Amino acid sequence: MTRDERCEKLESFGAAPALLFAALKQLPKKTWMFKPSPEKWSIHDVILHLADSEASAYICCRRLIAEPGSAVLRFDPAVWAGTLGYFHQSTKEALEIIRRLRRMTYAVLKGLPPTVWSHIVEDPRGGKMSLEQFLDFQEQHIPHHIKQMKGNYLEWLRLHPPRQPATRPRSRAPMSSEASATTHRSA
Repeated sequence: MTRDERCEKLESFGAAPALLFAALKQLPKKTWMFKPSPEKWSIHDVILHLADSEASAYICCRRLIAEPGSAVLRFDPAVWAGTLGYFHQSTKEALEIIRRLRRMTYAVLKGLPPTVWSHIVEDPRGGKMSLEQFLDFQEQHIPHHIKQMKGNYLEWLRLHPPRQPATRPRSRAPMSSEASATTHRSA
């Protein structure tokens, strides 16, 4: 990755929470608990997942910078979503976690010397991961889930189409008393 490519990805990484907040403003809250199918996540679940993921990424990033060569811990998103009671957790607090942790990680990454970008950690999913690979993945994580949430909303709309306004039969204009009298006389 060139320096310019890294700078571009870093700016996209830093801007992702603002994209998330803007996207959520377009998705009515009454749709946030809707699940397209039992095994899929609701918008609410996705927000909580993003907070958990951001907390994990916050630690992983710091290990990449401060402890290259060490192993990083990963979490199983499906297990966490199923056992941590996402339904009962606050999306407002989750969004604040995302905003603050992403801002702090962005600030740390922005000030790194070029040599640190080649630091590597052991990834339990197999293999090694560099700080550049970390940035590459994290830069796309929130935008990926924004698409998922928009897909949920479109599915909700498909299943709950907006009601069409009731149409009234066209009524005839009321006749004036003079026209009514003329009609009766000619009959």
